[in-house]
Amino acid sequence: MAKQLLRLMTELSSRKWISHIMGRFSHSRLSRYLIPTFTRIYQIPVHEAEKEINEYRSLNEFFSRRLKMGMRPIDETASAMTSPVDGVITGMGPIHAGTILNVKNQDYTIADLLANSPRMQNYIHGYVFVLYLSPTDYHRIHSPVTGKKAESEHLRGKVYPVNDFAMTHIRSVLSRNERLITYITHEHGEVAVVKVGAMNVSSIKYVDETVTEWRNGDDLAYFEFGSTVVLLTENGTFTPRGDLKIGDKVKMGELLGLLHESSDHRS
Repeated sequence: MAKQLLRLMTELSSRKWISHIMGRFSHSRLSRYLIPTFTRIYQIPVHEAEKEINEYRSLNEFFSRRLKMGMRPIDETASAMTSPVDGVITGMGPIHAGTILNVKNQDYTIADLLANSPRMQNYIHGYVFVLYLSPTDYHRIHSPVTGKKAESEHLRGKVYPVNDFAMTHIRSVLSRNERLITYITHEHGEVAVVKVGAMNVSSIKYVDETVTEWRNGDDLAYFEFGSTVVLLTENGTFTPRGDLKIGDKVKMGELLGLLHESSDHRS
């Protein structure tokens, strides 16, 4: 009975009008009075924030805060792919003939996740990381590679939460929610940074929509409420760090593995 009630509440939370009301409030100056409570409940490390908490004009502005310089060093290993966010690895591994296996006991297809994009063929035998950002986390998204924008796509969808319950009990949340996808070409191929929205999902935003190239660790986009990033690498172009596993916490700029020439083209 409790599970059914939670599922109903989760379904209701996917309604756009509820999300819109929450979004309006979080942008209001009135919401700034909730910032101290918010930081206390979620144990947010406020010493990392660029500004003092009383300088933020709204809860949303605090939530999408920048950090002080040097708080997230970027791994400088040659051909590194780094984590684009602070988050927990909720899924990782090789993509099997276009299927991402066992993300919270659910399988996802690349076709659904990328909405049958012509680019999906690049990833059907690639590698995937699913990175969940909790309310505690820093919510800016950075480029995981040095490269140029090949394409950007905004896919409208639901606004389901992406917490543990929703990911486990609601079907295909990652491919039903609204998504902002950035395809980035790099020295050895391409990556897809799939930003999956949740509550107040209309607020997945590029830092600067005119920018077309980034260095590893450059500011790319941000969430105004918690969500998930799915990071895909092109077929045969990536070797993961050997010690990473599902459930690990990673920081933005931390090494995830090494990019290399496609194994299909190696002699």
